[in-house]
Amino acid sequence: MGIVMIKCPQTGREIPTGIKADRERFRCSAVFFARTYCSICQANHEWFAKEAWVYEPS
Repeated sequence: MGIVMIKCPQTGREIPTGIKADRERFRCSAVFFARTYCSICQANHEWFAKEAWVYEPS
């Protein structure tokens, strides 16, 4: 189990979305649209599932 991540369009830094997911299940999930608040630039970012990835710390 990992956390779904996106890239902040303002800074290019990786940010967590707060969504927990399994990498394989997330890759096979339906296309969806979401919003995530970015604590780096204090803005809400809109994103599609295809732009995100699951980070699983080792």
